[in-house]
Amino acid sequence: MDVTVRCFATLREVAVDRTTLTLAAGAVVADAWAELAGAHPGLVPHRPFVRAARNGAYAGWDAALEDGDQVAFLPPVSGGGPSGLTAGPIDVGSLESALAASGHGALVTFVGRARDRADDGREVLELEYEAYLEMATDVLAEIVRDAEDRWMGSAVAVVHRVGVVPIGEAAVVIVTAAAHRSEAYEANRFVIETIKERLPIWKRERFADGSEWRRPGA
Repeated sequence: MDVTVRCFATLREVAVDRTTLTLAAGAVVADAWAELAGAHPGLVPHRPFVRAARNGAYAGWDAALEDGDQVAFLPPVSGGGPSGLTAGPIDVGSLESALAASGHGALVTFVGRARDRADDGREVLELEYEAYLEMATDVLAEIVRDAEDRWMGSAVAVVHRVGVVPIGEAAVVIVTAAAHRSEAYEANRFVIETIKERLPIWKRERFADGSEWRRPGA
């Protein structure tokens, strides 16, 4: 079956305005997204923050599609960039591309990675992050708005990973864009410090000796 897909705002910029997809019978909205993201990888980091619509009405990702349907993918109504939580790897380059604009002379990226040593020197095999998802999503959006309000004209994108994060992979990525480097640096530092204070997320480290230690913060 054929369905028409439309993208808006930042999604249109990294993908297409309108296209037609040929999907298998029984496909759902999530299948349309997967097909589109396969052709336009820049969409991938936006997935946790996108709402879908079918034939002019909001629809769930498991909504069944029919031949001739029109599917729309909609980014958040406000906010500078794609921010939120994800259970998969974070695409740093896509976040940077989504935020960069001609008026931004500075782009600062912070990547917090899972490291193989704890502060006390013990070997860490893996990290796991647990979040109060419903609250964490709202709090993260508030942090982004606070930063963008404090540094007017800036844009902020934050993605924090949840679940198991293998050693060496990114656990949190913060991208800040502004007209000048001082604003981009200051906004970035504000975001990570505020995340540590306000975001309801907890880290568990699994050590080589089999013990575990859970503590708050990113």
